[in-house]
Amino acid sequence: MRIIAKLLAATAIAGLATSATAAGITMKFGHVGAPGSLFEATVDNFAECVNTTLAGEVEIQTFGSSQLGKDKELLQKLKLGQVDFALPSSVMSSVDDSFGIFEMPYIVKDRDHMRRVQGVMMDKFQAAANANGYRIVGLAENGFRHITNNVRPINLPADLEGIKLRTPNGVWRLKMFQEYGANPTPMAFSDVFTALQTGVIDGQENPYAQIASAKFQEVQKYLSITGHVYTPAYILASKKKLDALPANIQTGLTDCANKTQDFTYEKAAELEASLLKVIEDAGVTVNTADKDAFIEASSPIYKQFAEEVEGGQEMIDTVLGLAKAN
Repeated sequence: MRIIAKLLAATAIAGLATSATAAGITMKFGHVGAPGSLFEATVDNFAECVNTTLAGEVEIQTFGSSQLGKDKELLQKLKLGQVDFALPSSVMSSVDDSFGIFEMPYIVKDRDHMRRVQGVMMDKFQAAANANGYRIVGLAENGFRHITNNVRPINLPADLEGIKLRTPNGVWRLKMFQEYGANPTPMAFSDVFTALQTGVIDGQENPYAQIASAKFQEVQKYLSITGHVYTPAYILASKKKLDALPANIQTGLTDCANKTQDFTYEKAAELEASLLKVIEDAGVTVNTADKDAFIEASSPIYKQFAEEVEGGQEMIDTVLGLAKAN
């Protein structure tokens, strides 16, 4: 009787395993974007593509608004296998110095320039991700960043003097705003609204899509159009976990990531036009900063990157050399 019971139990377990296999793999995608953000649109687009093209094999479930963790927590959870995908942006400069190239002010001119940089330098970024246990499935976007605050309009770098400004957890953004004279404070994105509302910080810097979706316009007086940094976003996975998947699933994920990049760039361009009006209509005073003055004030941070990061000057020269199409 015991032998029969064991056989029945083994059969039941095998049946459950087969059922789980037949149902496909469920994968969790966590991100920090609020409802209505470019991050949400990007992740939802990727999930829809995968769930359609790999139906029956893979199902991606999406979790925004830091439900599964803030950026650094998500990076750790990827390694632990608790999350399958994340969409980090500036925080990648804390993973490897090479990603800090995108923290250099005004180094990326537009999305076409970014595509050329991607085409020439992606192997370098992928190798850096791999060395730290990650794999870049594809690129997306956070966008061109602008400054909001409750003290004064920012026209020149000197106008940032003493302003308590939230930055992402990336060493080069911190150094950049210190160079401009601000008092930068690294902080998780999910904590920013309350910190602005309570006066813990005076301002922050983000693309329009993040500003509007997080409703920062409700707790900020001034928006200064600086466009000081363009930050890509990375559809990121655990290298170990992704490498273990069947080849057709890996290919399907990469194909969907490539399609999502096209979608994200188009969506981002649309949002840049519409969301500036949303921010203005909330009563925020908008000014266009003196871009040339900011570029001139940025030379020390370029020098520092070239000196402190291995191959830094070569990276700077490569990206700047790709600013114009051949």
